[in-house]
Amino acid sequence: MAEDYYTLLGVAKSASADELKKAYRKRAMEFHPDRNPGNKEAEEKFKKVSRAYEILGDEGKRKQYDQHGEAAFDPNMGAGAGRGQASGGFRGADPRDIFEQMFGGGGGGGFGGGSSETQDDAGEDLRVDLKISLEEAAEGVERKIPYRKHVACAKCSGSGAEPGSKKSRCPTCGGQGQVVRSNGFFQMRQVCPSCGGQGERIDKPCKPCSGEGRTVAESTVSLRIPPGVDTGTKLRSSGNGSAGRRGASAGDLYVYISVTDHQLFERDGNDLACSVPVKFSIAALGGKIVVPKLKGKTTLNIPAGTQGGTIFRLRGEGMPPLRGSTSGDLLVRVDIDVPKKMTDKEKDALKAYATACGDEAAPVSESWRAKFKEFFR
Repeated sequence: MAEDYYTLLGVAKSASADELKKAYRKRAMEFHPDRNPGNKEAEEKFKKVSRAYEILGDEGKRKQYDQHGEAAFDPNMGAGAGRGQASGGFRGADPRDIFEQMFGGGGGGGFGGGSSETQDDAGEDLRVDLKISLEEAAEGVERKIPYRKHVACAKCSGSGAEPGSKKSRCPTCGGQGQVVRSNGFFQMRQVCPSCGGQGERIDKPCKPCSGEGRTVAESTVSLRIPPGVDTGTKLRSSGNGSAGRRGASAGDLYVYISVTDHQLFERDGNDLACSVPVKFSIAALGGKIVVPKLKGKTTLNIPAGTQGGTIFRLRGEGMPPLRGSTSGDLLVRVDIDVPKKMTDKEKDALKAYATACGDEAAPVSESWRAKFKEFFR
């Protein structure tokens, strides 16, 4: 199955033309053959993202792709072949030509980089998913989170150049990192195709990092999880994403929280709820029961005649607020505990109670019988 073009470029299907162009440039710069000499996998990815952009970057072709997928440009797909040929299928296009038309050329040594920062050189944001317990969500907790990210290359200290090698000003842009191109009456300022916007070129790129100034390594960050977080809460750790290329600024680390299910409590926003099985005699005669809280326990008064399903609200005993000053409540639902096994003595006592109450003649309550009759009237 063909790869989705939007996925290849890392954009949503609703992406604007400008977003598509920026995404393509970022991907193409990453996989360009001049930056990855001898790397067949990178070369193949460069071809794929270039093909994806040739289709999505053209409004007419993009509409056809959205309707028919890649089949719209497959010469072996009958009617689809006509559509693809009419719009100029990408099969014969040279990926390097596509890149050069967009950004003015491959640039050779421009991918070795310098010390100036461009938007595309900044480090990527990263995501880590973290599971915590309900108790940890209520109290807050500090966690050490392991993950992999790009870090500054140890050999070149992030410069992208072999130690001792020289950097020179880019002859194409004169060190400005941008060039001006004329198109009829218009002039457009573009990133320099020779130095990739760095303004300088490296004579000898660092081998371990291939001139990027960064390598992939294991990393750990300590993060304080504040009280009140819930599933879906997103926390940002600034600067702990991937290191940028050739000393550019690092991205951020985003930690997505998932709170595991609890054996006693269910959560609804900042409120907690639990069900407590209460003996029939306590519900009928009244009494005291012990109910759990997230921290400890408390005593709850059960009035005589309490019905199953009755909910008691304990103010402020729920979850603390992530933002604000009011904690949630604890909702305690009473469930009547009907015994599954009884001794002969207990059965005799219960039968005597049922006889005294006339349960056999009226097995349901009078109020319910009245509603039943009204419904069928």
